[in-house]
Amino acid sequence: MKKILIFLFLLPFFNVGASEHKLYSIPGTQVIPIKDTISNKQYELLIKLPNNYEKNKDKNYPVVYFTDAVEHIELLSSASYMIWKDVILVGISWQKDISEDLRQQYGVHVSRYMDYTFKKTVSKKHPKIKFGLADKHLAFIRKDVFKFVESNYRTEPNNRTYFGFSAGGVFGVYALMTQPDSFKNYILGSPLDEKVPTLFAQEHAALKNTRSAINVLTSYGELEEEVAPFVEDFVSQLNNKKYKGIASINNIIAESYGHSDSSPLVAAYGMRWLKSLQAKSKE
Repeated sequence: MKKILIFLFLLPFFNVGASEHKLYSIPGTQVIPIKDTISNKQYELLIKLPNNYEKNKDKNYPVVYFTDAVEHIELLSSASYMIWKDVILVGISWQKDISEDLRQQYGVHVSRYMDYTFKKTVSKKHPKIKFGLADKHLAFIRKDVFKFVESNYRTEPNNRTYFGFSAGGVFGVYALMTQPDSFKNYILGSPLDEKVPTLFAQEHAALKNTRSAINVLTSYGELEEEVAPFVEDFVSQLNNKKYKGIASINNIIAESYGHSDSSPLVAAYGMRWLKSLQAKSKE
């Protein structure tokens, strides 16, 4: 009986490894449900505030918005902490209320195939996926996401940045060409894998006729042999068109890197680039 009592007393301690470990969350980060009021879809925002946000009550902050929130929040949080602390990060999740059959077949990230693509194609191989919803997703960001963030946090509405990588980069190119005033700065990592005549055909008149201060940073990994020509062609066309709406265009090549492993470099370089733009604007 004594052994049994001792065992029962010690039992909670035997399970400490399974029950006492706490999940780590990024300090200063909030998870906010948000509804797409146009398409009636549910998303989440991962919002990371600067450490000094609560202390500096009179200070407004620039905002970096990014897609694929759960994939990039840690990366951009680390980059901002080490390079440029005075910025609010806003990650936009994949659709949360996706149908279970799509989730089972394609994974929790399936909405990116729909939300980040601009060509309204029907795939015989993937008949359940509605490709080409970038216009609706951009409308959701402009109408609902901007409104929520700028109504609830001290931001600089004229100093928004978009960060997108891979398919998220494609979405950023679409936003730049069709609704360029959505963001002041665009960081587009490995953003293309095909020719882009359809994008240039949709170019907004503001790119040609309105003098603005839009800045564009593109990148790709040196080992991305399929992506490189398309990004180079896109950058070349942007430069040749000499859009009045674009103030600067930069392209970086991550030497000896491929696709996925170039994303940390884009985040770090992009944050340093943004910090330099901020400094120039104050001169």
